[in-house]
Amino acid sequence: MKPDLTTHIGGVALKNPVMTASGTFGYGREYSLLVDLNRLGAIIVKGLSLFPSKGNPPPRIAETPCGMLNAIGLENVGFEAFVERKLPFLKTLETPTWVNIYGKTIEEYAALAERVEAVDGIAGIELNISCPNVKTGGIAFGVDEQMARDVVRAVRSRTSRPLMVKLSPNVTDITKIARSAIDGGADALSLINTITGMAIDVHRRRSRIANITGGLSGPAIKPIALRMVWQVARMSSVPVVGIGGIFTAEDALEFIIAGASAVQVGTANFIDPTATLQIVEGIERYMADHGISRLTELIGSLET
Repeated sequence: MKPDLTTHIGGVALKNPVMTASGTFGYGREYSLLVDLNRLGAIIVKGLSLFPSKGNPPPRIAETPCGMLNAIGLENVGFEAFVERKLPFLKTLETPTWVNIYGKTIEEYAALAERVEAVDGIAGIELNISCPNVKTGGIAFGVDEQMARDVVRAVRSRTSRPLMVKLSPNVTDITKIARSAIDGGADALSLINTITGMAIDVHRRRSRIANITGGLSGPAIKPIALRMVWQVARMSSVPVVGIGGIFTAEDALEFIIAGASAVQVGTANFIDPTATLQIVEGIERYMADHGISRLTELIGSLET
């Protein structure tokens, strides 16, 4: 008998715990010739704003030791174009689709949530609170407890869809932001987003990316992400989804044992488009080899 890999995030049933990380899997269809999308736990699409965004000027990506810096700037087609051109394909899949949304003001976040509420075929919302609040001088929503609570509460008031809040690691104590998100009405938490970093070309004495700083992802951040997931999972009353440097089934299992109910695979998709499916298969093999019948037996099973 095959192990049961089923898990639940914000009330949404996933056939397995492997989700795609926003911004690394396009709108899903881009990977459809390489990956059987129906075998994934969930697809989280590229971050969406109210209106189309061109993002930052190039160069926008730079390879670093054990990782990657990106300053794409959340380029996207805008919510309306997503609904018209991208969602119809996603609705043909068995795999649930989550939309990642962002804004520069609380009003933008709330307006987007209201639009999501009116559309069929979207299983849940992932709220990116790592964006700058232009009304407070550009401070990111996700680094301030009150702002995090306020934006989550505003979105919660406009939608009944499952709401997963994506946390920024660029804080002193991530558990405080996690509590604020839960207080605001989060049904789940995903962490971590990228860590702010930079890289310099010493021959030109210029930044390797036009934005100067960018978000660091990949294996380099996994120990930090794992530590933060463990910290948050211990205090959280809602499911936690682990993100950060997950390239193999063993990586994913570390997060699950630390307390994550699911994981998101990001940078690995750029290196091996089939990484998500390999991770699903690897988790299943591990459970069979260790006589574990249900994924729920593994979640938070770390012995300390």
